[in-house]
Amino acid sequence: MTQTPSASPDPTLAALQRLIDVVAALRSPDGGCPWDLAQTPETLIPYVIEEAYEVVDAIRQGKPEAIADELGDLLLQVVLQAQIASEAQQFSLKDVAEGITQKLIRRHPHVFGEVTVADAGEVVQNWEQIKAQEEKASGIERLTPRLERYGRSLPPLTAALKISQKAAKAGFEWDSIDGVWDKFHEELEEFRQAIAQEPKANQQAELGDLFFTLVNLARWHDLDPAEALHSTNQRFIQRFALVEEAILQESDRPLADYSLEELEALWQTAKARLKQG
Repeated sequence: MTQTPSASPDPTLAALQRLIDVVAALRSPDGGCPWDLAQTPETLIPYVIEEAYEVVDAIRQGKPEAIADELGDLLLQVVLQAQIASEAQQFSLKDVAEGITQKLIRRHPHVFGEVTVADAGEVVQNWEQIKAQEEKASGIERLTPRLERYGRSLPPLTAALKISQKAAKAGFEWDSIDGVWDKFHEELEEFRQAIAQEPKANQQAELGDLFFTLVNLARWHDLDPAEALHSTNQRFIQRFALVEEAILQESDRPLADYSLEELEALWQTAKARLKQG
């Protein structure tokens, strides 16, 4: 009697299971890797952050192979964290997957329910309302705990934007952009005074206030301050590379031997070259 062949396993699920098995083997007390066995959720924090940023860099470069490679490194961190938690009987990768699946279903009633939406903006609005309802049901009604979470978990510039967005949505907002500009000039003057005559801690605090006000100016103009700074960093590196290239072609003098006027001339030439493409 011929048996009906079973359905072939999904190759994606098979690959994921292979990764899970490999990570479990690395963490096995019987023949596992000493480095992996020594890791804790806390010691892996730098790697989670590093891998996330490397994914972002690969996406910005638009290189599919690099994106796939970096996503693999980030996925490893997810599986490794879940493996360590599973060993401590806290949660498993299954719990992680089920949790995010349920959250997506809850927060997309226009896909998995009867709700209708007009556009992506309404989707975001519904998402925030559902999220607020979930937090209220879990006993989180004040905005402060969410702001604290942003401050702890996000890079400072991104956290500042998120904090200001949430506070503004709750009503903690200027009446007009003029008020934001007035605040900027006020903070700039306070920073100048701190630099001139106050201790380092005060200077640092006033610099932070100035940054936060700049973030609010960006928010009012629908600009992303983190992306803006990233672009500026890249432009600086590109221009600096052209300055170094010009110096190497011109002479054997090190960059430090050039005067400020000479460097400014090279810098302006580099800017013009980049502007011309």
